[in-house]
This record gives sequence, structure tokens and C-alpha cells, in this order.
Amino acid sequence: MAKFLIAGEQRDSESKQTTEVRNPATAEVVDAVPKGTIHDIRRAIDVAAGALKKWSQMAPSKRGAILLAAGRLILEQEKELATLLTKEQGKPIRESILEIRRFVHTLDHYGGMAKSLRTAAVALDNGRHGLVLRKPIGVCGAIVPWNFPVSLMGNKLGPALLVGNAVVVKPAGTTPLTDLRCCELIDKAIQAGGGPKGVLNVVTGPGSVVGEELLVNPTVRKIGFTGATDTGRRVMQSAAKDFKHVTLELGGSDPMIVCEDADIDRAVSAASVGRFFNCGQACLAVKRLYLADKIADGFIEKLVEKVQKLRIGNGLARETIMGPLHTADQRKEVEEQVADAVKRGAKVLYGAARPKGGDYDKGFYLMPTLMTDVDPESRMLKEEVFGPALPIVRIKDLEEGVEQANNSIFGLGSSVWTRDINKAMFAAEHIESGYTWVNSAQIIYDELPFGGVKQSGIGKEHGEEAIEHYTESKSVVIATETQSEAGGGE
Repeated sequence: MAKFLIAGEQRDSESKQTTEVRNPATAEVVDAVPKGTIHDIRRAIDVAAGALKKWSQMAPSKRGAILLAAGRLILEQEKELATLLTKEQGKPIRESILEIRRFVHTLDHYGGMAKSLRTAAVALDNGRHGLVLRKPIGVCGAIVPWNFPVSLMGNKLGPALLVGNAVVVKPAGTTPLTDLRCCELIDKAIQAGGGPKGVLNVVTGPGSVVGEELLVNPTVRKIGFTGATDTGRRVMQSAAKDFKHVTLELGGSDPMIVCEDADIDRAVSAASVGRFFNCGQACLAVKRLYLADKIADGFIEKLVEKVQKLRIGNGLARETIMGPLHTADQRKEVEEQVADAVKRGAKVLYGAARPKGGDYDKGFYLMPTLMTDVDPESRMLKEEVFGPALPIVRIKDLEEGVEQANNSIFGLGSSVWTRDINKAMFAAEHIESGYTWVNSAQIIYDELPFGGVKQSGIGKEHGEEAIEHYTESKSVVIATETQSEAGGGE
């Protein structure tokens, strides 16, 4: 059985209770984890606070070297970690390998930034000089989701650890296993590099207990959260009691707009991958497809043909392209959203059913689904669809596409496909989202800030901006003995 990571040691919960982790493809038990109590999470927070001083006083270059070393340890166990991730999350093994590598890439990125971290200086009046220092915030809580449990944990650990914070991780209840193992390897690198025990701790358990204590415990000064918008709202409300820093990466309903002059074949491929990667369970998935009238028929024909070739199955099978949804409830929600659209007059082009027979009956499978004539008031266009179903909407031009794209409470990602630079820049400037791709699939870069607008979140991950969100700025004024004190009004 997997265990907590507290103070560099594997530990059980004081409750002695456990929670089973099941494979979404088979419903079989993969492992069990301790069911944390309020005392377990408080101990982890206190341990992190105790490790903070030594860790924050280490040179950034040493902390960066530790992150780089951690990445090497993780890559050495890539196959084992990817297999474990597929078993607990359900995604195809090739996607799990990509996620492990993405996680290491983020650790490498921030590890590589270590020697370039600088403070700012400015000349002031009367011989004074000003400094702007960046100090670690303190103990940070990382609340991690189930859809990309490893890579999204990396978005928090990379910048937080680099700048000298201590971290307590609360994994998703259904996907804690790979997070625990990865954190054990990072902790091994920390201790091998001279860091103290307790810099990185992991406690599993109910969000109402473990997660809530991270939110309300005054020792925790920062929360990094990825998850649903409604949950993010509650996170922000709880964190406000002690004025905690928060970074919230929340839900999205990302529009993809295809103009009549686009490269259709590339756009079709991007729409298929962008919607059905990880069975559509991605914040940045393509969730609304807007097609210019002149190219819509041909585009839809090619997209249906491509989607029909997606092989559904157990993620451990090499031939699988799309695995099951993560839980029965997740599948039910997507099916209800599809049914609502059909009730309002939508036409199903493909899918909208469960594959049946054999192993399909054991897991939470749903066929990839394409729909047209979707009513603007349908749940599929108003809500976030976190699964393999894509509504297709015809538009007369880019301006209408942008207008409809912005008719949403969400603003996370977006994409536009056109050969016209003027159209591309119009879309980039006017689509209300934190990220816009032009003629590109939704690939996140550590070099660029990532975060949403409107109800898709607050704060940024990735880029230098993430460093800012895991530090406090402090202004310092230095007066030398040779300065000339100025009189009032001079």
C-alpha cells in the first residue's frame, strides 16, 4: 500500500483507514492510500514550516541543481511511472509517457532558471539606491487534479521549490499514486543535494479534511489549485480569511475558429487531437468548434472520418488511442450534456453512445461524439464539457466566430486557423482568453505564462510570471554615508 510522504519518510494515517484507487478501464483495485486526518495534514504543514528556513537559505543554484537531478531520477523510472499513471487515471500509455516527460521538462525549465534569478535595482534621489528583493512566500499548498495529476503538480512544484518555498501536496483522491511516487523521487534528490527533510510533503485524503486544512491553516501562505471553477470559487473564499496568495487554474470551454482560408487538413487533425486527447478531459481541450460556412461541409466530412478511426480501449494496450473517462459520474455528466443538446434539436454525426461488449462493459467508456445544429442555450455550449463530445457551429465570418467565442463565462484557451495575418491578429487581440494559438495545436510552453481570464482563473503558471506568484516582493532603500540629506521641498 502507498503511504504519505512526511519529513522524508513514508507514513500511515493516524486513522489507519485507507481509500482504494481503481482503474477506470476495468474497475479493478490498483492500490490503496491512507485516508488522512486533520492531524496528519497539520503535521505535514508543521514539518514544512520547520524545513523552510534551511531550504530558503540555500543558494538558488543549488535548489536548481536539485530540480534537475530530480528530473533525471524520474526519467529513469519513466516506464514504471507511466504504467502506474495509466492504471489509476485511464489515459493511454503513450499519453502517460508524454505527461511524465512534460513533468520533467517543467522541473528542468525551472532548474535551468536558477542561475538567472536576479533582483532589481534603481537609482533614487540624494544618493540613495533602491532594491526590489524576491523572497519565498513560505509554506505553499498544492491541490492537484485528476486529469493530469503529474504535469499539473509540476506547474506548482517547479517554481515553488526553486525560489525556496516548502510545499505540501494534496493529490486528487482518485489519482494519488503517481504523484506520491514522483514526490518521493524529488525528496530523494532534495536530501541528496543537501536539503532538509520536510521540504516536500504529500498527504492523501478527503478534500473536506486535507484540502480544507490547507486552505484555513494560517501557516500555509499560498495555495496553487487546479480544478473546476465552482471548487476554485470556494478555494478563493476560504483562502481569503487569512489573505493567502492564490493561483487558480480553473475550467475552460475553449473555442477553435476555422476561417475559410485555413489549412483544412492541419486544422482537422488539430480539432481531433485537441478534443479527444485524454478522452477530452483537459482544461485546454477544444470544446467548441466554429467553422466558416464555405468550408464547413468538407471540414466536417474529414473530421468524422478521422474520429471514426479512433481506437477505444484499455490505456495499457498499445493500439489504444482513446481510453475511458475517469469515473462513472464523469461519463454520466457528459451523456447528460449530449442528451440536452439532442433534446434542443442537435444532430449527432457520430458517437453519443457507449461501446458495448467484453472489456467495454467493465470500464467508463464513451464513444467520441460529434454534433451539429447545437442550440446556443444548450449545456454543451454554456458549460464546460469535460469529455469526448464536440459541438460544431457554423459561422459566416471571423467576427461572428469571435463574438460567439466570447459568449462564455470561461476564458482559458482558444485557437484560430487562417493564412491571413490580419485575421490572426484580430483574433489574438479580441478573443477573451489567457492563451490563443494561431495555426497550432494546444501545446503549453514553460516559457510563456499560462492562466485564464473571466471565470477560468486568477494568476499565472509557467513563465517568469510563475516565479512572481511564488514570491513576495520587498522594497529596500539603501542610503550611503556620503549621501547629502535633502531638505524638505528641495
